[in-house]
Amino acid sequence: MKQFKNKTIVITGGANGIGKCIAQHFKSSGAEIAVIDKVGSSETYDLFLQDDVSEKEVLKEFANAVITKFGKIDCLINNACFMNGGIFDNEYEDFLYLQKVGIVAPLMLTKLFLPHFSENASIVNIASTRAFQSQENTESYTAAKGGIVSLTHALAVSLKEKVRVNCVSPGWINTTNETFSKEDNLQHPVGRIGVPDDIAHAVMFLASDDAGFITGQNIVIDGGMSKLMIYHNDYDWCKNL
Repeated sequence: MKQFKNKTIVITGGANGIGKCIAQHFKSSGAEIAVIDKVGSSETYDLFLQDDVSEKEVLKEFANAVITKFGKIDCLINNACFMNGGIFDNEYEDFLYLQKVGIVAPLMLTKLFLPHFSENASIVNIASTRAFQSQENTESYTAAKGGIVSLTHALAVSLKEKVRVNCVSPGWINTTNETFSKEDNLQHPVGRIGVPDDIAHAVMFLASDDAGFITGQNIVIDGGMSKLMIYHNDYDWCKNL
């Protein structure tokens, strides 16, 4: 039996990578899928808009199209975001743009959909472990992901008894089918780098009635990587300093 049959699932950034995998899983489970992405998609969805979620009028257009076609929303998945540099190469507009994509768009879509969420509806935001740990020159993405974690618990309180709101923070996820070294895999206590399916499974659980008592939470899915302390020469890891 298809768990999400006739459910309306809305996904931002669903054309590639983790977003595409999430959309495929929901589609296989019987859901109707609406996707917005800045790039085109090779997948066939029930509704697809190729446009930029940083634009207010685009969000309104997309929300109106979803409401007109489906009449309700069962789950909104805010996934759209991307690496865009940081302190060394961002101008004012570069940093602001990513906050509009990663934080403002999720808030505004929630607001636009609010009268149309079905009973037992949920929102799942896609953050990142970079909300809690960083590499240099990643400030715009890191700030956006930190913001979406905080926005999650704020919305969960504001939307109490209406919509559950949760967050997933992926770690190192192989979205390009690359082959990685033994050392890369051993940075993870589970012994491997993650795959998009790992994230999709968690998102589907949070969207399901089985997660009916979960709201305001952030679930880190990183194979334990952020919990493992690695010192110089551990697991043959080294860096030329």
